[in-house]
Order: sequence, then structure tokens, then C-alpha cells
Amino acid sequence: MAFLLLGLGLVLVIEGLVFALAPSRLDEVLEMLRRIPHDTRRFMGLAAVAIGVVLIWLARSLGL
Repeated sequence: MAFLLLGLGLVLVIEGLVFALAPSRLDEVLEMLRRIPHDTRRFMGLAAVAIGVVLIWLARSLGL
């Protein structure tokens, strides 16, 4: 449970920094994402999940 809370906290910090430091840039990024085809966005999401799983596996194998 501690790892879940740690991960959630880190995500919220990073997301919060984006909203706090560059709100206008966020609008540009969202517009750019709207122009990317659905299949490409789906692939990007699956790749992010796969990379996240690998990073978690690495962290766990290192004893973190």
C-alpha cells in the first residue's frame, strides 16, 4: 500500500507542476494530442504502461 501511495503522490506532484508552471503550454499540448490519430494515442498509452511496468519491476528487483 505504501508503494501505491508513493506512486500516486509522485504522479500528483508532476501533474500539479505542469498545471502550476505552464497552464498555457498545456492547452497547446492538448491540441496537439487531439490531432494524433486514435490508434497512435492507444499505442502511446500501451507503451507508457509497458514502460511503467518495466520500471516498477526494476525498482522491485533493486529492493526499492
